[in-house]
Amino acid sequence: MSEKITNTESSDLSTEHEEELRKPPSRKPAKPVDQAKLKKEADKRAKKRPLLTKIVQKLKKNKQPYRELIINAEPLETRVGLLVDGILDKFDIERRSSAQRIVGGIFKGRIKNLDPGLKAAFVDIGLPKNAFLHYWDILPQAVDSSVEVVRVNRSSKQKKKKKITLNDIPSHYPTGTEIVIQVTKGPIGTKGPRTTTNLSLPGRFLVLMPYSDQCGISRKIEDIKERNRLKKIIRDLTIPEGMGVIVRTAGEGKKARYFVRDLHIMLKTWSKIQSKIDTVKATSCLYKEPDLSERTVRDFLTEDVDRVLIDNPVDHQNIVDDVSQISKRSTSKIHLYQDSIPIFERYNIENQIEQTFQRAVPLPSGGAIVIDETEALIAIDVNTGSHRNKGKENDTIFQVNCEAAAEIARQIRLRNIGGLVIIDFIDMKQRKHRNAILSQMRDHMGLDKAKTHILPISPLGIMQMTRQRMQESVSSGLYTDCPYCRGKGIVKSATTVSVELQRKLSGIVRRARNRTTDAAKAIKLRVLVNPTIIDRLREEDADLLISLEKDYNAQLTFRSDPNFHIENYRVIDVETGAAYG
Repeated sequence: MSEKITNTESSDLSTEHEEELRKPPSRKPAKPVDQAKLKKEADKRAKKRPLLTKIVQKLKKNKQPYRELIINAEPLETRVGLLVDGILDKFDIERRSSAQRIVGGIFKGRIKNLDPGLKAAFVDIGLPKNAFLHYWDILPQAVDSSVEVVRVNRSSKQKKKKKITLNDIPSHYPTGTEIVIQVTKGPIGTKGPRTTTNLSLPGRFLVLMPYSDQCGISRKIEDIKERNRLKKIIRDLTIPEGMGVIVRTAGEGKKARYFVRDLHIMLKTWSKIQSKIDTVKATSCLYKEPDLSERTVRDFLTEDVDRVLIDNPVDHQNIVDDVSQISKRSTSKIHLYQDSIPIFERYNIENQIEQTFQRAVPLPSGGAIVIDETEALIAIDVNTGSHRNKGKENDTIFQVNCEAAAEIARQIRLRNIGGLVIIDFIDMKQRKHRNAILSQMRDHMGLDKAKTHILPISPLGIMQMTRQRMQESVSSGLYTDCPYCRGKGIVKSATTVSVELQRKLSGIVRRARNRTTDAAKAIKLRVLVNPTIIDRLREEDADLLISLEKDYNAQLTFRSDPNFHIENYRVIDVETGAAYG
């Protein structure tokens, strides 16, 4: 007897467990992140800064935030988090077989076709989708307005070269022409990668442009004395004729020898690429950007990052070897993490990532921002929620908007959101408050590497901005459209499906009755539906179905099938086998 009871209990538990697994996992709200606690822990780690760094900061009377680069390198993917005073400020992820790494890559391709309407060429570079090459990106380009030109390093060959125009491109580059291009923007959705013939190789302090003769300095370096010093370094550098370089913001304050080393490394890389251009056949990769960990260290180690922590010994050694080529002193910042606790858990990054991809992100004083990504744009709404400040209404609204501006800029960087962004701030009556939010938003977005353009707040309280989209957002790499609703986020209600089904049944039996001459002969139909729909039909619509049967002398039998999508049904004529759905 006891054995039967045990078996029954285990069977019930098994059924309950199976039922639970059929349902989607319950969404637990992300644990709130205590930013004050994270800052306190970061302050403790900041005390281990080198003595020289502490002295310099004391003399400058300018306390810098403690910046850490945390790298989690696993067999299938690499994740990188930039912590500023313990708070996640940038997050990136790269799968080992990801298409992300094609950005910055140089390919030898073949023009498949020219589109005069789009003024673009489509180039086969060996990827599933042909690369998009606009005619403007085929012509030699001058550096953009963010760079001040210091020196023109034109070769005799470039001086003699005849300039071509957009109209000349179809004759100079007909279909089938081999061409060397660089990917500037990865494939997004159904679009192939965007490319250019104006190649560039980024280093730590310089960007080498093999086909451009202009040398300049980033305008983000604002100090006049420093700009003059860097101009002298640029003029003294031995750069091969016909090539150009741009000094990156990371070069600010660096001695001339660092630029010489950086240029030497990039010229060696370019020499390897050139030899491949001459030897390999079309539709092949000539150069790939380093992987995420090495690329991130290259870009961030120069930006007052206090330390780099990585949990993979092989990647750690590769980064040390890479950095030591330019600055052996900087290798002291790179550490191997060996604790038993996973690195992202140890520094509270997992909780912060979990919160990042929620639709609603809480603000410190009780408000929230709600982020919705659509095909056309990103919509961000600011809500006061249960705001804890009980002062004047105008001041409360302004404070929430200030918090929201900082958090929105951070979320845009973390999620790598690009394209058109619409922000619905809480309406502010005073112009000075609207201008202050605009100024803050521009300051916060000024920390972003991607180019942004922000418009003033409209009378409706709407701020419009655009952000350069280099690749798909982080969420699009982590998530895929729901296979059940196909990305809509909604399905038809049981009532809606029941109404549609009854309308379908009514149409079928009417037509069947018109076709038959024997009024006494019953019309037999079998209906297959999802169990949720059959419950609705039994409990609420049974009278309507009985009425339909009586009116048209029909016999309806219903069967539930859990494999049916909630919106699908099949009506089968028992006699003929014809199926309707």
